[in-house]
Amino acid sequence: MPPAARISADTNRRSLATPEELSAYLGIPIGTLYSWNHRGIGPKATKVGRHLRYRWQEVDAWLDTQTADRAA
Repeated sequence: MPPAARISADTNRRSLATPEELSAYLGIPIGTLYSWNHRGIGPKATKVGRHLRYRWQEVDAWLDTQTADRAA
């Protein structure tokens, strides 16, 4: 099977988020994402060539760790 056919056949895979998409999703400036990445905080970013991308499942896991337990 050619590589393009394998990619299109996997419909369960979510695309990687761009900094622009994640910025809009979180409601924060793109510069904050770049700053977090530089400082080693925030959702884990993956370098694809020279571009930053984010796996949605890692963003969700990071958000779960940021949830404050207000009941305590």
